[in-house]
Amino acid sequence: MKTKFFRVLLAVLAGALAVPAFAPVGLFPLAFVSLACLVVLLERAGSFRAGFCIGLGWGLGAYCVGIAWLVIALWRYGDVSLPISVLIVFLFCTLLALFPAPMCAAYARWRHGGTLRRAAFFGGLWAFAEWLRGTAMTGFPWLAIGYSQTPPSPVAGYFPFMGVYGVAGGVAFMAGLIGVCAAVRTARQWKLSAALIVAICSVGWALSWIRWAEQDGSPLTVSLVQTNIDQLHRWDPEHFNETLRISVDMVRAARGDLVVLPEAALPLPLDALPEGYVDTLSDIVSERGASLITGVFTRKDGLFFNASVTLGAGAGQHYAKSHLVPFGEYPPPFFSWFYEVANIPMSMLSPSPANQPPFTLFGREIAMSICYEDLFGAELISSLPRAGLMLNLSNLAWYGDSFAQPQHLQIARARVLETARPMLRSTNTGMTALILPDASISAMLPAFTRGILEVEVAAFKGLTPYVRWGNALALVLAGIGVAVGMMRRSKPCAGGRGAG
Repeated sequence: MKTKFFRVLLAVLAGALAVPAFAPVGLFPLAFVSLACLVVLLERAGSFRAGFCIGLGWGLGAYCVGIAWLVIALWRYGDVSLPISVLIVFLFCTLLALFPAPMCAAYARWRHGGTLRRAAFFGGLWAFAEWLRGTAMTGFPWLAIGYSQTPPSPVAGYFPFMGVYGVAGGVAFMAGLIGVCAAVRTARQWKLSAALIVAICSVGWALSWIRWAEQDGSPLTVSLVQTNIDQLHRWDPEHFNETLRISVDMVRAARGDLVVLPEAALPLPLDALPEGYVDTLSDIVSERGASLITGVFTRKDGLFFNASVTLGAGAGQHYAKSHLVPFGEYPPPFFSWFYEVANIPMSMLSPSPANQPPFTLFGREIAMSICYEDLFGAELISSLPRAGLMLNLSNLAWYGDSFAQPQHLQIARARVLETARPMLRSTNTGMTALILPDASISAMLPAFTRGILEVEVAAFKGLTPYVRWGNALALVLAGIGVAVGMMRRSKPCAGGRGAG
């Protein structure tokens, strides 16, 4: 019993070890180390139940550490007591941990064959678990292990082919090779596995030099506004006028042909703003032939939407968020009681239909997303290849000065690699940035400062394999990995020491 408990505890620590692989620390090799440790523990698991507990422990370690910043939103801004906030986030992390847990249980129960087959089995199962976590019950793919492999990781070149879930499966496959070799301790398998890992990383590095898209037209000047409004003030009626004034002043100071205000920059629904306010914003940009995109809440038939609208040149276009944030914008499954203890303004929003058309401004088509929506790569590609640019409006002030901001920026970099489209990000408190098609950050404002990021960005045209196929290739490869791992030879391998 003590041994089983000790292994679960080690699994928790292994899960926590994965978190520094992501931004802002960015030690991407730790993702391999974390999963390799998990495989070693699973190789010593003697039953389905033991594997489940180890997988649950790994998930709790990764998610409780990696998204602990959710507590800030509930406690500081949601009027929920600290103990209840911690409990809610722990329960949510437990729900997330239920995705890797059965995968680990399946590996512990049905693994067989040699090193290669076991690694393929683990990689396929892991890719399926990550994909399910990103799609089931509306999905929450934050901290999908593939996100840790943005440049300079040598496997970043696989993003345009397989997306984040395919990269996750590849990382798990290589970690599986390491973990099985560490468990069986045979020099021959170490050499073969090391050679295969070097080959996979070398191919990934070579693929990263492919340019999947080319510039389409001349650059557009864009002013990305970072308003830096404290979340405590955003919904305080005494600060409404000040918040509205800041937005007007910053739009007036912006010089770009396109000016962008962040998510929910205007603290009242569009039809409840002071008389003449929208006209003032429109007049400022119209006087110089510019356009403004602003985040604002809208309502229709008694329903509220988190939206963005255009003013000035190209006025009248509207995009409303279709993929909402659990807790912040709706209660997740089994958490309907949440709003009985929390007080979060504008938190009972309605989703809009998916596959809304991009904005068309200055002859360019811009794929829109609001905050959390850029976690869902398969949804963003619905605007491609039509759109040549991507624009995300965000407000992560809910989570204070935490890992949430750099983690979200890293997610955006993965979307850029998948689509070969530059992404503009306008945020309230950070990180406002321009990300180029190679996932490099061209320019960025410091977090928690008020400012305007003036950039020039061109639209791009071209298709990556991921834009063509979405997650299909990743899921097919995952299925092959699981099938290979499940096949039994007429003469079973003893002790898992064969080459597979």
